[in-house]
Amino acid sequence: MSVSFFSVFVSALYLFCSAQSVAVNGGRSEIFQSQSTCKATANWPGWSGIKYAFVFGDSYTQTGFNRTGTQPTPTNPLGNPTYPGYTASNGPNWVDYLTVEYNASTLLTYNLAYGGATIDSNLVAPYLPTVSSVSDQIQNEWVPTYASKPSSAPWASDNTIFTIFDGINDVGNSWSKGEPATTTLNAQIFSVFDGLVETLYTSGARNFAFINVPPVDRAPLTLAQSASNQAMEKADITAWNTGLLDLAENLKSNHSDVNIFTVDANALFTKVLDNPASYPQTALYKNTTAYCAAYEK
Repeated sequence: MSVSFFSVFVSALYLFCSAQSVAVNGGRSEIFQSQSTCKATANWPGWSGIKYAFVFGDSYTQTGFNRTGTQPTPTNPLGNPTYPGYTASNGPNWVDYLTVEYNASTLLTYNLAYGGATIDSNLVAPYLPTVSSVSDQIQNEWVPTYASKPSSAPWASDNTIFTIFDGINDVGNSWSKGEPATTTLNAQIFSVFDGLVETLYTSGARNFAFINVPPVDRAPLTLAQSASNQAMEKADITAWNTGLLDLAENLKSNHSDVNIFTVDANALFTKVLDNPASYPQTALYKNTTAYCAAYEK
């Protein structure tokens, strides 16, 4: 994924957070679930009031942060490694942009995402057994290190956002099983996912952003396969994204004090793939169907 696309992606997230509205229930719009169906609770201070961000996910999100290394500070808001970190975008990714360009305050970001992650390695195996799943990131890293609000991260419910961007590898490593196997599997995954979010809530998390799975069925790797395989992966992506909205709605139903942002990366990516000129940052794209070495520069 190119650096310029990440700028588009984060600008959309930034604009939504700045609107101080909460995405739950109601209609499901092009880029975000309904932006005006309910008002923010007292735990949402507005984007300018967010001082801390805890981030979980896979290679679309990772910057290589190590919780035992240098911690984020106002002069080094991503902690370790040196900016922009170890990303999959050959430069800053959306977490970098959100922290240093689209922030409205000093934002300290603790990014525990790990390339190749699935929600639970016991349900969908990652490409290597050493990959830290989202379950690992939350249960084995975040809980023992940051749940207690240590001096290195003295966060509070009303000045912190928790973001999860995952599912790409869950779908990518399992769609070929086909239905009904993926239906059963996704139900198991989202049961774990829901439990992880509850763990964060119990520790004090009240502001959540959930980002869905982009149209990776349009990636060169999938486009090289048969039409039926492309359709199978697309169907599983759709099922995953529906499950994510259900998770968000259930969370709000169970906890009225939370604020939930559901970001439709799938619609945003689709818009750029269909028409790169949709955004100035991507207007120079010439190839949206195959690998392009020029994007590495």
